[in-house]
Amino acid sequence: MPTLHIILGPTAVGKTDYAIAEALRVGSPVVSCDSRQLYREMRIGVARPTEAQLAQVPHYFIADRSVTDPCSAGAYELEALQLLECLFQKHDTVIMAGGSGLYIDALCNGLDDFPEADPELRAELSERLRTEGAAALRADLRILDPASYAAIDPANGQRIVRALEVTISTGRKFSEFKTHSPKQRPFTIVKTCLTRPRAELYARIDTRVDQMMAEGLVEEARSLLPFRSLPALNTVGYKELFDYFDGRYDLSEAIRLIKRNTRHYAKKQLTWWARDPSIEWMEL
Repeated sequence: MPTLHIILGPTAVGKTDYAIAEALRVGSPVVSCDSRQLYREMRIGVARPTEAQLAQVPHYFIADRSVTDPCSAGAYELEALQLLECLFQKHDTVIMAGGSGLYIDALCNGLDDFPEADPELRAELSERLRTEGAAALRADLRILDPASYAAIDPANGQRIVRALEVTISTGRKFSEFKTHSPKQRPFTIVKTCLTRPRAELYARIDTRVDQMMAEGLVEEARSLLPFRSLPALNTVGYKELFDYFDGRYDLSEAIRLIKRNTRHYAKKQLTWWARDPSIEWMEL
């Protein structure tokens, strides 16, 4: 049975270089599993692999669509499975790299059969999230679906939006769609989560943010202002700069918040994977 080797890890840990080295070792391409590197317009702020890195081995799911053509975890699951079916005809082992826990879970275990998104309702709820904050939407969710209200992380605004969207559009509670029945895959899955000592990881995050600013992240974020309400732009690095453009704070504060929120995101990633006993942990 062919093997899918998934290289996991928090942001800035060094997944890209490690995955490329593994791909070169086994003669595999790299399949990205990053929910933001999918989008052409987002390069600097999502730490997309450099042209030199992309030239070393073929990469998939990197800058292959626009932010106006969103790719949900469910859509990624279907597209990635189709791609892997083709790749396994030529490769016994395929390397995947990414930090998007929900997308990786979707590929490995499948998702529950939720209904298709309602773009207009999602846009409306996303705008409310931006202007009113997650607490206001959680208040609605508490009334409409108490089980989801209790289960969803209060800081996960996009998940709250999705729960409300499904509940409102279908008339059924979001929690009623969840079955938690893993799907079988026709390949073996091996997961390696890369880690570093906490202080070292946080220093790498700070250095990366400084590098992003030097490469033109402010200008990239400004070019994406017309799309700020789209789910893809609800991303650390862009959200803080949008608030800077709105005059909520100065640039130095925006940079401080990007670093802080990126550290928080890295911690959430590690917490997500800590619940998976099948993961092999490797400190770099």
